[in-house]
Amino acid sequence: MKIKVTGVLSALILILFIVSCESEEGIEFKRYYSSGALVYQTHCQNCHGVNGEGLAALIPPLTDSAYLNTNRAQLACYIRHGLKGPITITNRSFDQKMPPNNLSPIELAEVLTYIGNSFGNKLNTISEPQVLDNLGKCK
Repeated sequence: MKIKVTGVLSALILILFIVSCESEEGIEFKRYYSSGALVYQTHCQNCHGVNGEGLAALIPPLTDSAYLNTNRAQLACYIRHGLKGPITITNRSFDQKMPPNNLSPIELAEVLTYIGNSFGNKLNTISEPQVLDNLGKCK
């Protein structure tokens, strides 16, 4: 009987250990995402809205996964250097200037991970090395 109880307890402990272990990628994603939520609230939410809905015909929404995915390599550039000229998102045209924002590369990675995985988007982690690479290619 003692061996059965010990075996069951050992199995439960092993199961709990396996379930509690999270991949390094999962931990990194959660760190970027949660920090990105704070960056978004501080620097983006006032214009793009609590739910990324934008503002009528003035400020584009951040809810178009296709646009974000297609322009993924330029997103850090848009935030860092601002955005001028017309863009089309969800079949609507926007032509207001977005001012530049001098966020650090890690803040850019965090906020892009947050935006890219909120509001119905699923872009996974956008890492700081990816952001640095993309910033080096800004047009």
